[in-house]
Amino acid sequence: MRKTVKWLGLTILFIAIIFIGKYAYDMYHSLDGLHKGEKAINIPKNKASEISAEEPPKWEGKERVNILLMGADSRGAENGDIPRSDTLMIVSVDPVTKKATLFSILRDTWVKIPGHGEDRINAAFAYGGSNLAVQTVSNFTGLEIQYYVYTDFLGFIALVDEIGGIDLDVEKDMNYEDAWDQHKFDIHLKKGYQHLDGEKALQYVRFRHDASSDFTRTERQRKFIMAVADKVKSTSNLLKLPKIISSVDPYIDTNLTVSNMIKLGALGFQVKNNGVDGQQLPPQDLLKEARIGGAQVLTANSDEVKAFIQDTLEKQVAPDPTTAPTTNPNSVSMKDDGTKKEAESAH
Repeated sequence: MRKTVKWLGLTILFIAIIFIGKYAYDMYHSLDGLHKGEKAINIPKNKASEISAEEPPKWEGKERVNILLMGADSRGAENGDIPRSDTLMIVSVDPVTKKATLFSILRDTWVKIPGHGEDRINAAFAYGGSNLAVQTVSNFTGLEIQYYVYTDFLGFIALVDEIGGIDLDVEKDMNYEDAWDQHKFDIHLKKGYQHLDGEKALQYVRFRHDASSDFTRTERQRKFIMAVADKVKSTSNLLKLPKIISSVDPYIDTNLTVSNMIKLGALGFQVKNNGVDGQQLPPQDLLKEARIGGAQVLTANSDEVKAFIQDTLEKQVAPDPTTAPTTNPNSVSMKDDGTKKEAESAH
């Protein structure tokens, strides 16, 4: 009897080792495929920026990490059209407090783009790809952005479908049609709590054709991203994570190495939903509407935006009065151009 139990235990252990080994192997190769460089982005070489954008700073693992998420509209790329970043978000995570802020950047914000004068912030990606977008957003916000993740519409759809869709409350009826792409990405959603597959989810996060336009759209995007993050943490999706990553591989690019993906993944699972704050950039009270070159755009004083971001992050890392104080000298990672690079210790 003891011998049977012993062999049964050894058999289970052997199977577990094989399963874990295969999972680790599949995970590594899935993650490794995401790092493609600019070759993954459909920017015609003759139209891409000739200016070499700065390489993002390195992340050592202890200071705040900032990741630029870019959702691009690549429709028409097969005809040589240059994609523009349809969505810009910064995920800012403090590895000490395990709290995060999700900043949504209004795409019509008028900014300086290195080497290209002034334009809407979403044009930076079209001018020079991910690195130029990182540099532009970093200059505007004062945040040191270490990493970027880029995807297009198809990658978004694939991700949502692979995790089993999202159950969400749609706040209003949403309807919009566009013949430019043969109605492939028309929007037709009914108000109410419902299950959204990839295509319906894309409609939800893209809709902006109402009185508040991009303002409420960025709110919906933050709400949806948080719902996706919560769904990925489920046991069933954790087990099939390599398959999920492989499904979006053709549509994703990032400058993250496999080791940093693993470190950030572990950090992400420690961030609780109530530890995520959502903010719009520029904030409403700093925005001004303007007409430049015949186009309606949004302007804001960059120094005031940087001060708002710094204040937001410093409030987030303030010690909880119910817990012992934690010294966290590197919580607010800012650039040196007139804003704090690091929040100095109080002692």
